[in-house]
Amino acid sequence: MYRERKPSSAGVNVNMVYCAVRMDSAVEVEKGAAAIKQQFLTSKENFYEFLESGWTGRKDDDANTGEPEQKRMKLDKDGDEKEKRKMRGQNKSRPHRKPQSYEDKRLCPSIIQERETKCVFGEKCRFIHDVSEYMSGKPEDLGDQCYLYNTFGKCHYGLTCRFAKAHISPDLKNIVNEDLHKCSADKETVRNNLDKELQKRLRKKQVAFTGAEAYLKTIVRGKKPEKKSTDECSEENHSCTTTDAPDEQETRQDDKNAPVKTMGPVTDDDIIKLRPCEKKQVDFRDKLYLAPLTTCGNLPFRRICKRFGADITCGEMAMCTNLLQGQASEWALLKRHHTEDLFGVQLEGCFPDSMTRCAELLNQSIGVDFVDINSGCPIDLVYKKGGGCGLMTRTTKFEQIVRGMNSVLDVPLTVKIRTGVHQNSNTAHKLIPELKNWGVSMITLHGRSREQRYTKLADWEYINTCSNLAAPVPLFGNGDILSYEDAMKARETGVSGIMIARGALVKPWLFTEIKENRHWDISSSERLDILRDFTNNGLEHWGSDTQGVEKTRNFLLEWLSFLCRYIPVGLLERPPQKINERPPFYMGRDYLESLMASQHVGDWIKISEMLLGPVPQNFSFLPKHKANAYK
Repeated sequence: MYRERKPSSAGVNVNMVYCAVRMDSAVEVEKGAAAIKQQFLTSKENFYEFLESGWTGRKDDDANTGEPEQKRMKLDKDGDEKEKRKMRGQNKSRPHRKPQSYEDKRLCPSIIQERETKCVFGEKCRFIHDVSEYMSGKPEDLGDQCYLYNTFGKCHYGLTCRFAKAHISPDLKNIVNEDLHKCSADKETVRNNLDKELQKRLRKKQVAFTGAEAYLKTIVRGKKPEKKSTDECSEENHSCTTTDAPDEQETRQDDKNAPVKTMGPVTDDDIIKLRPCEKKQVDFRDKLYLAPLTTCGNLPFRRICKRFGADITCGEMAMCTNLLQGQASEWALLKRHHTEDLFGVQLEGCFPDSMTRCAELLNQSIGVDFVDINSGCPIDLVYKKGGGCGLMTRTTKFEQIVRGMNSVLDVPLTVKIRTGVHQNSNTAHKLIPELKNWGVSMITLHGRSREQRYTKLADWEYINTCSNLAAPVPLFGNGDILSYEDAMKARETGVSGIMIARGALVKPWLFTEIKENRHWDISSSERLDILRDFTNNGLEHWGSDTQGVEKTRNFLLEWLSFLCRYIPVGLLERPPQKINERPPFYMGRDYLESLMASQHVGDWIKISEMLLGPVPQNFSFLPKHKANAYK
């Protein structure tokens, strides 16, 4: 699928073979580690010595990572680091060391966009208006080819682009390829952008939520909504197929069950409001579903997974309160690339009023195929306020949220849950029949409880039991799928489809493996090409100026913290690799394969420099995610 290409940046010889370095004849492998062929195994000391001896790029790692390169080489007698980092992963004391900008002086947007009118802020503008002053302090370009200019015929970042020499004339004007730009200008590549006028109305609380307000009036505090029997639901759905005369419209009153006929013309509300059976129908069955992944499940990454065969994609978890406030950073999580043909958004919230209003807002403002409720998030910040997994224990609120969102949505409503909150205390089987009655269109079950996190294997026997209870509503299973064999076993349980989360982060080509029923012994150069495509997607999405390049780099590094866990098929003693098996220290079949196996942040930064050039002097990185699946 990917052609073999040479790295664009110097710094590594990808053909340097591992056998140039002496390896231990017998290396002890700890319990829980993956079984790798003996000839590839090595010790921690030899592994890092090899990486250092083969690297021909920059050596100023102190500036890159904020810690000396020699630090990782100081080992005690047990082979562990003498000075372990105190802050890793989602630590509550996580330092906020990242600078807001990697540029001391930034050029005014009016100059970048070459507007004819002067800057409206005048002397109060906090940006530079002197082009020569800006160019004198601008960092050196990262390359002589601009991906945005080559793809779209115009780079909107002009002088600030870090590849500006490809499209800037001697008189410092932005060059435009008119033919290419005209072809690409008509194509809308990214949808669901936040309208500025809507943002202003949200901030001033001027948006009307008529549908949500009508539903919320029916909720009596402390009382569950009235449940309809199966016969009543089927009768209502059957009645939706009949056509009423224009002067006889059926409406339901809140205090009566029987329909009341009213006379009069058809109103806009009668036309626009869809009944449950008239909602958009989505065929979820037998699909491969890329999970909504916080931080790493961004639009550039989803494009990679779509190319490899993902059928369903979903945006990152978005907080409904932030969306209702018009926060641009939260609305960015809803953006959809035109290649995402079956796309949904996931909402997090714990109150019926905010969730219902948010659902109505999205129903009117963006284009999606379904909306998902996150009732499986395990993190304390969400759980302690009653959201995420907390909804599974607050069934009254949960029911009010589901029924309320269903009443204002024209697309299917789905739910993602866990087996339960506490270990050895499954509750999903009790909740699933209720979710069916409440009107959800699809359920996704993660085969672990909140308390387990990733310390235990997913319980697929329990998922099978729940799939039988959910029928005819489709139920997707999620957990521990890292090979096509895992997917085959999962499908034997009777689930309607499979959701893939960590497996897609470790190896995004997993979707291709599942669809083609094979193990793909992908080469290091092919993997580098995938990373290059991700960086190109990132430059297109976040920008090619310094801010966009470093944002792309940060998301690339977050992804590399998962990619390093992949073990090439050709090195395994007994394929396939299991998701809970810890990779031991091993030498790859070439230098790049060994570099990609490193668990050290400094080596991930080296890979990023091969694609995005050297990092700024004040750059630092600490991964958000620290897996506790091992040990």
